[in-house]
Amino acid sequence: METKQLRRAGLDYRDLTHVVEHESWEHFAAAHAESRILAFSTKAKIIYTDISYQSDDILLFGPETRGLPETLLDALPNEQVLKLPMLPSSRSLNLSNTVAIAAYEALRQTNFAEMR
Repeated sequence: METKQLRRAGLDYRDLTHVVEHESWEHFAAAHAESRILAFSTKAKIIYTDISYQSDDILLFGPETRGLPETLLDALPNEQVLKLPMLPSSRSLNLSNTVAIAAYEALRQTNFAEMR
């Protein structure tokens, strides 16, 4: 987490973050057992705007090239796996755009609670 590329990616915002590395998915899930995990996948049935976000939700995204592992998606309830609608001819959206769109919707629905 200290590589030159990571520091550069954070630029002026790095001091506003608190990064925690977890040993495994199981450790992460246990550490956040009180929160609802919302995973994003092109294979989901529920559109990201069709749910009510809560201020303690965790938004989970996978690598742009392959998405989240099927085993992880299968371990979550179907109503916690969301998608952004796309044109039928589109394979996927850019990861940073997807994160921005989903995070903004969650913030909007929670009245920008984290920004006050």
